Amino acid sequence: QSVAVCSWRSGAVLRRFLGHEREVTKIACALDSNRVFSASRDKTVMMWELHGSSGPSQLFPGHDLVVTGLAVSPDASQLCTGSRDNTVCKWDIETGERLGRAAISRNLVTHLCWVPGESYVIQTSEDKTVRVWDIRELQVAHTFPAKRHIQTCCDVSPDGRFCLSSSSGSSGEGGEATLWDLRQTRNQVREFKGHFQTTTSCVFLPRGLVLTPSVATSSYDSTVKVWDRGTGACLASVCLEGSGPLASLAVCDSTTLLCASFNSRIHVLRLSDGAEPALEEVAVF
Repeated sequence: QSVAVCSWRSGAVLRRFLGHEREVTKIACALDSNRVFSASRDKTVMMWELHGSSGPSQLFPGHDLVVTGLAVSPDASQLCTGSRDNTVCKWDIETGERLGRAAISRNLVTHLCWVPGESYVIQTSEDKTVRVWDIRELQVAHTFPAKRHIQTCCDVSPDGRFCLSSSSGSSGEGGEATLWDLRQTRNQVREFKGHFQTTTSCVFLPRGLVLTPSVATSSYDSTVKVWDRGTGACLASVCLEGSGPLASLAVCDSTTLLCASFNSRIHVLRLSDGAEPALEEVAVF
């Protein structure tokens, strides 16, 4: 029920915020801002000031069920939230006012991601679709062809040209990540297949030791994989023994990833140089 701010280099807890009455489901940060946002099973979203008090500086109530999607606009003025109540909402960050609400039948939101520099938000859903929302009017601008499994997460490339979504799965069925073209064909580009269970998170990786454009995924099968964005080939993989299902991924820098797990906290992973890229665990906190 708390929000912890940690140093990813040392693992030290720098701040802890308290206010939610049930488990926290998502965290989002505004770029170049000292504000952190959290979504919860208590149906609310809260805003926290990194250098402020331990209580919330703004509250965003209004959803009828658990809040499962959270995205902050590039200028940090607006917030977009999604819920299992089939709705997507838009909020004014400064006032906490709800600026819009849109409902779509069976659209149980699983994740939201703002397109850099644009007024569009990508949304994944339990109805197996990926939607592009025009946040100005809070209307669906595009819906990609439905997948065969629940879409669990999404990310957008830094240039805003592509988005990535991940699928649920079990026993080798499903569990793929899918690359979509946002600007030209607005269709599927390729799939990344290799996980044996639900893929819970997917992220675009910055250019670093891996010279080719690449993406990373985490899964309930306890593995994190790095993929060649151009060919779909798996470039590196690591199994986090004893971690249980992996919940989410975050990029720290060009060579470092954080991975949250059900059983063993947060894993620090490093992509190392060499003839072939290698992914290794360097710390846990």
